[in-house]
Amino acid sequence: MSAIKIKGATIFTMVRGEAPYEGDIFIRDSRIASIGPSIAEEAEETLDGRGMLAMPGLVNAHQHSPMSLLRAFSDDLKLMDWLERKMLPAENRMTPEDIYWGAKLGIAEMIKSGTTAFADMYIHMNEIAEAVKETGIRASLTRGVIGLEDDGGRRMGEAADLIDRWHGQADGRITTMVGPHAPYTCPPHFMKEALALAADKGVPVHTHLAETVEETAKIREKYNRTPTEYLADTGLLSHDHILLAHGVHLTPEDIKLLGGIKGGMAHNPVSNLKLACGIAPVAELLKQGTTVGLGTDGAGSATTLDMFEEIKATAWLQKLRSGNPASFTAGEALAMATAGGAELLGLRGEIGTLEAGKKADIILIDLRKPHLQPVHHAESLLAYSVGGADVDTTIVNGCILMQGRRLLTMDEEEILRETAVRARRITAGI
Repeated sequence: MSAIKIKGATIFTMVRGEAPYEGDIFIRDSRIASIGPSIAEEAEETLDGRGMLAMPGLVNAHQHSPMSLLRAFSDDLKLMDWLERKMLPAENRMTPEDIYWGAKLGIAEMIKSGTTAFADMYIHMNEIAEAVKETGIRASLTRGVIGLEDDGGRRMGEAADLIDRWHGQADGRITTMVGPHAPYTCPPHFMKEALALAADKGVPVHTHLAETVEETAKIREKYNRTPTEYLADTGLLSHDHILLAHGVHLTPEDIKLLGGIKGGMAHNPVSNLKLACGIAPVAELLKQGTTVGLGTDGAGSATTLDMFEEIKATAWLQKLRSGNPASFTAGEALAMATAGGAELLGLRGEIGTLEAGKKADIILIDLRKPHLQPVHHAESLLAYSVGGADVDTTIVNGCILMQGRRLLTMDEEEILRETAVRARRITAGI
């Protein structure tokens, strides 16, 4: 058995009601064995936590990791122009090997900015799973499927194969979901087919919902329903666990419908802002009892995978939306990025807070910097001042993936070389 001790850190467990305190964390194998003000037990490796803040790793609850290859390629466009003129033509050129390297680029960025688990929806998911397995990060993987044309069941077959092949693999770090893309790309019979597959395999459903005004208008014109009502009609909102991404355009009736779901909503404020989609009614969803986590969406839209940017944007936007700076707190935004995301990935009992018995998914933030001093209130500092580059150490499943800002499970220079060449080829002439 291997053991790691983090000694003398400021520990922010993110357990509701617990204030930060100075102490130690003892990791044995993949789990937190003990945590408290002082731990006498010695370990094979001791990390000096002085000047560091230890907190749960961040959970990116909605991502398309290979889109890191398309970062800053298609900005300042309306969503459909962004998608049809730039994203889709470039994605059509991607090979499975491109997707593998794009995923590794995204994973490197996530590890270096404090993300320890993410939910991904894309194609060629076996390649993404291999990247997850090799790098040590935690992920819930989904083969995105659309039902606008008859492909002979190929996409749904790939979705089932992903679950059979990868669920529970990589020392349990990989879980899976079924991913009907969105209401406007999945007619009722197809959405029900996806739901049946998820029920048969015993996995959650991951889908987009009400991201744009255009989507809402399409569903209203075709079905005389809101996208949320449409999902309710298909039975999806009654599934054992669902992960809904975006939820920007929701009526009060929609919000009530979502109040009883198992799972929750992934809020993606930076992507929604850049594409001028709108501001999701996060505070209303939380008040209704819906769990809300945070995601970045793909780097093709958000440009950054830094979850600390999402935390800032979430708090600022909800304050602005209400016109009341006291209406949404730093602590609420941080909880969404940790425990909220853990709930959305179906991992609430394993990650999201620092507690004995939970998986050792931990980040250390170096507070010894001018923009992070003095430390009056740790929650405010984390939500409003910390950036991904302040993360010094990232631990997942009890394994150190980054220490002193140096990646330990991947060759960063190799990733940069490979992705630079591939990105140029993919985007040439588009």
